[in-house]
Amino acid sequence: MAPSTPLLAVRGSEGLYMVNGPPNFTENTVFLRVNLVNVADNELLHSFDLPKAVCLEFSPKNTVLVIWQPYTTSKDGTSGVPNLQLYDVKTGKCLKSFIQKKMQNWCPSWADDESICARNVNNEVHFFENNNFSTIANKLHLQKISDFVLSPGPQPCKVAVYVPGSKGAPSFVRLYQYPSFSGPHAALANKSFFKADKVTMLWNKKATAVLVIASTDVDKTGASYYGEQTLHYIATNGESAVVQLPKSGPIYDVVWNSSSTEFCAVYGFMPAKATIFNLKCDPVFDFGTGPRNAAYYSPHGHILVLAGFGNLRGQMEVWDVKNYKLISKPVASDSTYFAWCPDGEHIVTATCAPRLRVSNGYKIWHYTGSILHKYDVPSNAEIWQVSWQPFLDGVFPAKAVTYHAVASEVPEVESKVAKAYRPPALRNKPITSSKLHEEEPPQNMKPHSGSDKPLSKTALKNQRKHEAKKAAKQEARSESGQDLALNPAPQQNTPRNAVSLPTSGDPEVDKKIKNLRKKLKAIEQLKEQAAGGKQLEKNQMEKIQKEKALLQELEDLELGI
Repeated sequence: MAPSTPLLAVRGSEGLYMVNGPPNFTENTVFLRVNLVNVADNELLHSFDLPKAVCLEFSPKNTVLVIWQPYTTSKDGTSGVPNLQLYDVKTGKCLKSFIQKKMQNWCPSWADDESICARNVNNEVHFFENNNFSTIANKLHLQKISDFVLSPGPQPCKVAVYVPGSKGAPSFVRLYQYPSFSGPHAALANKSFFKADKVTMLWNKKATAVLVIASTDVDKTGASYYGEQTLHYIATNGESAVVQLPKSGPIYDVVWNSSSTEFCAVYGFMPAKATIFNLKCDPVFDFGTGPRNAAYYSPHGHILVLAGFGNLRGQMEVWDVKNYKLISKPVASDSTYFAWCPDGEHIVTATCAPRLRVSNGYKIWHYTGSILHKYDVPSNAEIWQVSWQPFLDGVFPAKAVTYHAVASEVPEVESKVAKAYRPPALRNKPITSSKLHEEEPPQNMKPHSGSDKPLSKTALKNQRKHEAKKAAKQEARSESGQDLALNPAPQQNTPRNAVSLPTSGDPEVDKKIKNLRKKLKAIEQLKEQAAGGKQLEKNQMEKIQKEKALLQELEDLELGI
């Protein structure tokens, strides 16, 4: 039996309604209250009178509905009533109520089979079993636990916990297997780091490893407005590593492939770089640079979308990551939301309030770049949220990747390209093309890329050593050639490989040129170390900042030769 088409839920000022998925895109039904509806036959199951409800979430197997309302206290100062309710979906009965003051991490976490449910309560993680919320089955206690994440997949369940550093002690992330929390060797793995005000922890689908994005609120070097970020890899077998990112700057996004064997990172000052890494944290494929800040793998893991949303123009690059071939480059301007359809073929992009309150609407695309359906809300209305109907893995089989755009009945609208401002004095003169940054092409589109393969960390380190030795030999030869030019020897004794550099005839000027070249070479080495992830000292950063002035001084001296 063929699977049904996923529905698209749309929530906004016009109400909450369902839209049938491709190829129909017709409206399904309209909801006026917080209702629980069986979408198979549109039967109303339950209705909850919760006028202040802000957030709701289903458990993985849809047996429990969680609803959160803002926490309030009475005027006389007495404590407020529980504001987090857990309802049985079948009966509509309230299973448990908790006090959850903060909206951050408001929802409990479940294992995929719902055998375990966990909440962070006062530096402890409380565990409940089989949706029995009357008894706490287990507790994980660590001083000042800030966050935790349960692993996906089947039992045994694992948990990653983050404890921020304090009083000179480092922050750390530890991995445990439920329910083994006690004892000095209970942790499966541990990774500590100093530069972390907050972290994002990402399990892979097979629950064998976690990626940790550690962030600081302030970059003390002043290089970034976004603070500093580092990427760490922690495996359940105890292995850990720092992922070396070749370009410095913020880490915008990191995502696992559904195969759990590789991950993609988008990072670096704009234009940002995107790279796929394997489980050894070695680069597998480099997508070059471009205007991007997000990455999205398809549910089957064979297609990757690199996109630039938010303050970027909405360019998307759709890649076949088995053959590393570009499929399409659509543009979804002003988009604030992106999601793959569970069928692995379609995509929804939306412009939602409150991020943007004008031009709200959504589009449904085929990954080849065709817009199959488009809806724009009236100018006085807003869209707040869109969401695909979830399906279990394996319901929709993976299909072969196609590179030809599918047919669409939606008329193409030519996007108006805003012209760059030109001052009056230049408006009647020819336009010269100039870019602030030259974009680096993908690895397989660079000249002579056929023989280029991503280097491992060891090979990259050896290559840098080799290049440093080679540069040192060249400098020694250059100095030898310069000395021979200043003090000519008989021709029969002159080495054939001696290099004679241009000289001014003034020993003081030649000495200054030689010193300037040494300083510039040292700066190049520092820049390579920084690109390799090494943290530079303050005086080293100051040396790099003097590069422009040194180049200008060297140019002035050489012009006089």
